Amino acid sequence: MNMTRDRLQSIGWFTLLAICTVLTSILVLRVNAVKSQVQISEREIISLKRETQFLETEYETRANQQQLSDINDLDFGYKAPDSGQYLENERQLAMLGKPRGVDAPTPIEVASADGDSDDHAGASVAGLGAGLVSKAMAAEVPTSKARVQVNAANLRERLSRVDPPAISE
Repeated sequence: MNMTRDRLQSIGWFTLLAICTVLTSILVLRVNAVKSQVQISEREIISLKRETQFLETEYETRANQQQLSDINDLDFGYKAPDSGQYLENERQLAMLGKPRGVDAPTPIEVASADGDSDDHAGASVAGLGAGLVSKAMAAEVPTSKARVQVNAANLRERLSRVDPPAISE
């Protein structure tokens, strides 16, 4: 009888230990679920704080724009450009230009690496910007080192001397 009682007691302890293990694992799972919900809630809170900050900035910006618009209307009277103020092409822009005056300085000339000084002699940076780009893109690339050295020496010599500006009438 002692044997059955000891055996029954050890089965009882084992059952109690199994029940405690199951309850502990259920408790751990619930704690992890609550932690997951807390993390999700924290992410939502951070997202809402960012959205609130964005909306506050947007509101302040719009209020500032309205204030600037009121100041502009009251003090300066600036208006947004209308369709009549835009130019359709480069020719209209060129027609707005004025001829150079008699005492105006000569336009800036661009140096050329190849020997064609006649081609680039009258090129101005402001007037022929697109033409210079197309000429630079269309220029042939020297194939031998000797030609590169000759061109470099020629360029160095042309840039080292200063010619007096030609006075055009």
